[in-house]
Amino acid sequence: MTSRMAADVILETRHLTRRFGGLAANNDVSIHVRRGEILGLIGPNGAGKSTLFNLIAGAFPPTSGEILFDGTDITALADTHRCARGIARTFQVPRSFESMSVLDNVVVGALVRHAGPSRARLAALETLDVVGLAARAAVSASELTPPEKRRLELARALATEPKLLLLDEVMTGLTPAEALQGVELIQQIRARGVTVVMVEHVMEIVMPLVDRAIVLNLGEVLAEGPPRDVVRDPRVVEAYLGRRHHAA
Repeated sequence: MTSRMAADVILETRHLTRRFGGLAANNDVSIHVRRGEILGLIGPNGAGKSTLFNLIAGAFPPTSGEILFDGTDITALADTHRCARGIARTFQVPRSFESMSVLDNVVVGALVRHAGPSRARLAALETLDVVGLAARAAVSASELTPPEKRRLELARALATEPKLLLLDEVMTGLTPAEALQGVELIQQIRARGVTVVMVEHVMEIVMPLVDRAIVLNLGEVLAEGPPRDVVRDPRVVEAYLGRRHHAA
């Protein structure tokens, strides 16, 4: 990789492998993410997508391989330090503090960047406005609908002011209208200078939204490239999309 190309890369994994006993959830995964892009990470269930997110975010260490963020090796860094450096993520199943208010949930994220509670609260309110939850700031997180809880988790991640945002199936369970709002929100997030990597199974949403797609299968990179090329790759059709999709 040339020095100019390296400057354009915010995240790189090198031969990343994670084993659970005899199972390789990720095997020799080498990918890069360019600054400012929206990258789609797709593949069948059990392909290793969430494991890769966990490795990047620091939920657990790789068995072997390296992770570079902003040109620095972060393989040994704890998740809290990665967050402080600018990596934030959402979870497939939203994890809110149910007994706390919506606002206080987001303040937890804002405290990563703002030491004073008043400044963190102000930043949290601004973030809630971005995701469309400002009117729900005072209610308990337990009162939110499932789509609202996904927005709350997104708000908490955004409040950490990330450089790289990992979105794990944020469109799951949304109505078409809600999904359209989600697409617009992700585009707004990218416009604010945040690089986005998203795992999503709703192909009709992912393909028009992402700049580039990487397909995982059985823990390994199967294909990558522009979305239109990836969905036409015979290996991807066979492993993930199915013949009906190919015919369509």
